[in-house]
Amino acid sequence: MFYFWLILTGLISGIIAGMGMGGGTLLIPVLTLIFGFDQKIAQSINLLVFIPGAIASLIVHIKNKLLKYKVAIPIIISGVISSVLSAIFAMKLESQTLKFCFAIFLIVVGVYQLITAICFIFKNKKKTYK
Repeated sequence: MFYFWLILTGLISGIIAGMGMGGGTLLIPVLTLIFGFDQKIAQSINLLVFIPGAIASLIVHIKNKLLKYKVAIPIIISGVISSVLSAIFAMKLESQTLKFCFAIFLIVVGVYQLITAICFIFKNKKKTYK
């Protein structure tokens, strides 16, 4: 039964990732809080799950001619370099510290999304009343 719940969690986080919302925002907390995985293991699993989805997205964008190579290549290079350096740094941190940093990250992203949504709603309300 344990594996069923892990597979279901992976499926749901994959669907969320496929919609562009970031499956790790669900996967990491579920793995740590519900299944009791160590923070470093949960983040490692998330990174491994991210790779096939990123490759599939890249292929689809290339096929649809939506990729701007002049923009994408510097982002890919800097993303890979910063990911490797961040992974090395994360391995040196205690799991509790890493968990705290991830919690702060989720809160900041959540507040940003909330503010963006509120601004979008008010901006569109003003357009409809003009």
